[in-house]
Amino acid sequence: MNNDDEFYDAVTGLDSDESYEGASEASFKDAGVYDVTPRSNGSTSPENGIRKRRTTLPAPMFSRNNFSVWGILKKCIGLELSKITMPIVFNEPLSFLQRITEYMEHTYLINKACLLSDSIERMQAVAAFAVSAVASQWDRTGKPFNPLLGETYELTREDQGYRLISEQVSHHPPVSAFHAESLVGDFVFHGSIYPKLKFWGKSVEAEPKGTITLELLKHGEVYTWTNPFCCVHNVILGKLWIEQYGTVEILNHSTGDKCVLNFKPCGMFGKELHRVEGYIQDKSKNKLCVIYGKWTECMWSVDPQTYESNKKAEKKADSKKQKSPEEPEGVDGDDADNMPEVLETVAVIPGSTLLWRISSRPQHSAQMYNFTNFAMSLNELEPGMQATLAPTDCRLRPDIRAMENGDMDQASREKARLEEKQRSARKDRSKDEEEWSTRWFQSGTNPYTSSQDWLYKGGYFDRKYSDLPDIY
Repeated sequence: MNNDDEFYDAVTGLDSDESYEGASEASFKDAGVYDVTPRSNGSTSPENGIRKRRTTLPAPMFSRNNFSVWGILKKCIGLELSKITMPIVFNEPLSFLQRITEYMEHTYLINKACLLSDSIERMQAVAAFAVSAVASQWDRTGKPFNPLLGETYELTREDQGYRLISEQVSHHPPVSAFHAESLVGDFVFHGSIYPKLKFWGKSVEAEPKGTITLELLKHGEVYTWTNPFCCVHNVILGKLWIEQYGTVEILNHSTGDKCVLNFKPCGMFGKELHRVEGYIQDKSKNKLCVIYGKWTECMWSVDPQTYESNKKAEKKADSKKQKSPEEPEGVDGDDADNMPEVLETVAVIPGSTLLWRISSRPQHSAQMYNFTNFAMSLNELEPGMQATLAPTDCRLRPDIRAMENGDMDQASREKARLEEKQRSARKDRSKDEEEWSTRWFQSGTNPYTSSQDWLYKGGYFDRKYSDLPDIY
């Protein structure tokens, strides 16, 4: 097998009058504020006329304790991992197309933004949505399945008012394109994702490629941004843990307002673990509010003056504290990059407004690949659904289905068969000098950023599935 024939491995509410006036430090679970997160978590009441979705998988997660990736990755330090095949035991039973669909878990924040009349409050809601989009990755160390070229995934959620279609539009480089739209015409959310992976000895880093675009049609506003970097630590030795870091800039192309979010790296002793801090500024670069919190917990907003006063008070208090003679346990020289102990949650500044709070995961989540309730439902195949799905839909992939059902041997065989089938199809196209033709998306220019993008051609939900490739 040569390099060109190998496959990539993808690691891959808001109420303006709601503020917190209590203690300056509190757990988000204990904060006395109105929780705007939907309690249904994907399961709606029967009286709504909308079906309930499953809250568990058919089989628990397969143990990875007896497997190591060192033999595969030891020759790849500093290299891009787009052509390295990993054993199926390190997967989770979802395609990468389904993983990026998890951006939509907190769509209620977009719906909230559509209802708000103030542009700054809308930006706050969009910023909270951008942070919440990566929250599902917390403790999710399994690798999603590599989408086959031409693979698709659709999702319609009447309870949250949207439908989505995604397609694997390129193999080298691996690019996944998606398009989501409001069922009542309030918004369009679309983008393309190209996770560029590198192995650095103890960790695997995913560099985000591709633009995310949100259009609030009622307000005539367009927002664009890219995702932060993601790093999986201890891929060789120790307990796996995930870190998000880097600067995310959300630009409102209609008003010129910008939100700059800094996903802070863990640091030597883990003081900044999971923390996100930033601000919203107008087109004249005047700071309008400060946003802070953790991508694993919650996000808050406060006015800049209050924030600066609080920071000065903190520094003054810290300067009076005597330094402990004992050094904190660090990671220098350790065989594993141990995740620092999380000693405190978000220190909430009095007068802050809660923007978003993460939903609780099910009690059995650890046995289910650390899935959220939303993720648990993504590969559900109900009676009658197969008749309406495109034959390229992820739910119909036999290797993912076998793994979800706990049959790892069958999943491995099917994975190998599908990959060989894709290689063979690519060789046949090469012999005939045929170019791959995408079905639902086309390469073009993002009209707001002028960067290369993949744009939805339309027509998927007409259910006319002609000229689709036989990929399974």
